[in-house]
Amino acid sequence: MTETILQKLLELEQNENIKILYACESGSRAWGFASPDSDFDVRFIYARPVNDYLGITELTDNVGLPVNEVLDIGGWDIKKALKLFLKSNSTLYEWLQSPIVYQGDSAFADDLRKLMPEYFSLRSGANHYLSMAHNTLRDDLQTEQVKLKRYFYALRPALACLWIVEKQSVPPMEFQHG
Repeated sequence: MTETILQKLLELEQNENIKILYACESGSRAWGFASPDSDFDVRFIYARPVNDYLGITELTDNVGLPVNEVLDIGGWDIKKALKLFLKSNSTLYEWLQSPIVYQGDSAFADDLRKLMPEYFSLRSGANHYLSMAHNTLRDDLQTEQVKLKRYFYALRPALACLWIVEKQSVPPMEFQHG
């Protein structure tokens, strides 16, 4: 599947005239609890040619491919990603910690990882994960039959929130490291 993902990323680069700076797996595969029916959630950060940023035309700040049963591929423009980084966006912080990296400049990702402790907001992170846990409990665990995986989707953000409260730091992405 890695070859298919790399091919799709290359096609996106060519079709959208972008350069993918970092591409990783997000979701259950990266969290360490994929099931046999798990799809591949590929996320990336990209840049456009410099001249695209110098014009007055608004550019889209995200690109991706239509979602199917196997692949979900989408990414953010570097400007959007950096703005969200400064706002302590937990989703982006997770991407940067993914154990599955498909392509990219390791120095770019390493530099951002080094800055994470400086920009991580304990309040923002705790609110993000608390909201995720609450929404999963409300939306996914109120039916008669619940897939085991859905319990992990509630437990993981609850543990991330606990990590933030106890360790006062960015929670790890992988479930077993928490």
